[in-house]
Amino acid sequence: MSIKDVLGTIVGDKPVVLELDVARGVLVAKPTTPAQALQLINSASMAALRDHLAAAAEDPRVLGLVVHSVPSQLQLAHVEELAGIVEAFDAKKPTMAWAESFGELVGGLAAYRLATATRDIWVQPTGMLSIGGVELSITLLKGMLTKVGLEPQFGQRHEYKTAADTYAADHVTDANREMMQRIGQSLVDALVGDIARRRGIPTEQVWQGVNSAPVAPERALELGLIDHVGYRDEAYAAALDAWGARPEQLLFAHRYTSKAALAKRLRPGQPKIGLVTLRGAIVTGRGQRSPLGGEQAGADVVDEHLRAALRDDDIKAVVFDVDSPGGSAVASDFIHRSVSRLREAGKPVVARMGAVAASGGYYVSMGADEIVAHAATLTGSIGVLGGKVVTQGLYDKLGLIRETLPFGAGASLMSDASHFSDDEWERLNTWLDRVYRDFTTLAAQDRGMDYEHLEQLARGRVWTGSDAKERGLVDHVGGRTLAVERACALADVDRKRAKVVHVGDSGILALIKPATSSEAAAGTSGLPDAEGLLSDLARRAGLRSDGVLSLPWQLRVR
Repeated sequence: MSIKDVLGTIVGDKPVVLELDVARGVLVAKPTTPAQALQLINSASMAALRDHLAAAAEDPRVLGLVVHSVPSQLQLAHVEELAGIVEAFDAKKPTMAWAESFGELVGGLAAYRLATATRDIWVQPTGMLSIGGVELSITLLKGMLTKVGLEPQFGQRHEYKTAADTYAADHVTDANREMMQRIGQSLVDALVGDIARRRGIPTEQVWQGVNSAPVAPERALELGLIDHVGYRDEAYAAALDAWGARPEQLLFAHRYTSKAALAKRLRPGQPKIGLVTLRGAIVTGRGQRSPLGGEQAGADVVDEHLRAALRDDDIKAVVFDVDSPGGSAVASDFIHRSVSRLREAGKPVVARMGAVAASGGYYVSMGADEIVAHAATLTGSIGVLGGKVVTQGLYDKLGLIRETLPFGAGASLMSDASHFSDDEWERLNTWLDRVYRDFTTLAAQDRGMDYEHLEQLARGRVWTGSDAKERGLVDHVGGRTLAVERACALADVDRKRAKVVHVGDSGILALIKPATSSEAAAGTSGLPDAEGLLSDLARRAGLRSDGVLSLPWQLRVR
């Protein structure tokens, strides 16, 4: 039996209609906990959708794609990537999206943006388009901390590094408000522009819908925002009839397999594009994973994976997939050095930014040959902060007696038992100045900018991916697919022949997979102890950062 016959037996020859049901969840990264692994039983992963829909677009067996687009846990940048995957499929095959409602008096703009990636949109008669834009909020913690006897003392470089404001400011500064206003406006402008482009209508018409939301289905039809009003059964019946298909031919997109994809896996001698991932707060050492959902990117682990790519002669280029709010300065610099070694060895590196790659996340990315970010990626934040929360007031309120005994002139510098002395403030500020100078100098070199120009874009300011592209902080707006294409182009590799391979195992198997030496790309972070769980809770509540190159807040737009 020939390979062609074997593939035909495995895959089959019956026509299929693919489905993407966002309500069942989409996992954006490899599972790192047993709960996430169980989620994959009925949920799609972004990687599977990316690969399977690209192959399906070329498969004559595939008749079309139906998308159930509803508000979900996906962050806006991930919705943006998923929309790009669907758009690429739509360029070659028919598509349809349906929703009971794009939000029910809750934010549905991101879900509606995904639906516009298809060419035909249905909404239930009793549904609505809750596409009223984006609301950002600024929360300052100083008042609460003061009430319980905690006193924050922080230094920052510079006015836009608002992590320090989060802890220590008693009012929203002009710089903080200016930055957040620009982030929000950039996000909505990008969404409105994408919707107008996909729907083939003026942006002013989309703004009418945004500014008058929630929009009833009948009004949405008038504005050209949707194509049909009807229930699920009516939407499916219309699509299947138009495509010459039957309900029994439906298949979830992540369950689909093509002959071409299987044949490519079996083909020997393919050039490889290595994929190295960095997710979570950047810390020194190996980091920890928390059952609560927190994740740290241990610099030792990321470095091992980058070194493994360096040693593998079959890997011609590397896509460095970064989704991180930053953290430790020395850990970020350690990883930056590993990226530089790949480039020095003649292996191009393309950094691909996820929902956030800011502060330390930008630091580890900026040394790549090229940077790809989503329009909604939060990036930049080229700045630094440092300080502590003094707990003596809390001890006094609780009637506790504490006496500390420092041995050494600098022993109390970061002690929460005492305020900074004038000498200690001077030491802290000297260190912050040094880290900021190193960060900005290296960023200017990596991005090929004059220092003065780069420094004006720095100062701790967070940019969206689209604004960062305009200012030269990133090179392209796009997702993983574009990053792989750019890596192939830089390495002079035919994309159709290239095979993308994960370097190292960042999934749950890495927790039990033994390493043979520090040169092995195996073994990873472990589960934290009780103290680690408490630290993770504090971090998620905004009461703790992982280093001086940290983003001060999480921005989730759905």
